[in-house]
Amino acid sequence: MEIRVREGGPNDVPLILGMLDSSVEWLVAQGRTRQWGTEPWSENPRAVDMVHRYVAEGSPFIAELDGVPAATLTLGKAPGPYLEPADEPERYIHLLASDRRFKGHGAGAALLAHAVEETRRAGVSLLRVDCYAGDDRKLVAYYESNGFTPTEAFTYGEDEWPGQVLARRV
Repeated sequence: MEIRVREGGPNDVPLILGMLDSSVEWLVAQGRTRQWGTEPWSENPRAVDMVHRYVAEGSPFIAELDGVPAATLTLGKAPGPYLEPADEPERYIHLLASDRRFKGHGAGAALLAHAVEETRRAGVSLLRVDCYAGDDRKLVAYYESNGFTPTEAFTYGEDEWPGQVLARRV
């Protein structure tokens, strides 16, 4: 299958929400409900607003496999409001998700590689991301396998959601 990364935009918000919903459904089926909850993001007004905000303020990208949208991420200039920005210019990955029908086809890795190139092209040398670090830390390991190094751990909210910031020099 051929992977092509294209720029996204506001018209892709329903597609992005669909991929997030697919990821939630997959996580719930595995009993992994702490990462993103149990309800579809598309039915949560706060999540929908967050997706709209990241897409409007950042640069969304869609990975397509043979022309079919398979995964997404949005590249921004700063982390979410729950973390401090770096003390240097950075690019920050938000909303990495895939349509789980395409799991294992490399769409997420292609998007991460594209984020590296976009960061480099912008003349920025720091690319960061944060993710869920609970359970078996599989997501942290995924980012490590794509060239990222864990930097700081954090907890968020009343539930003390366990998170991990990872960085990559480009």
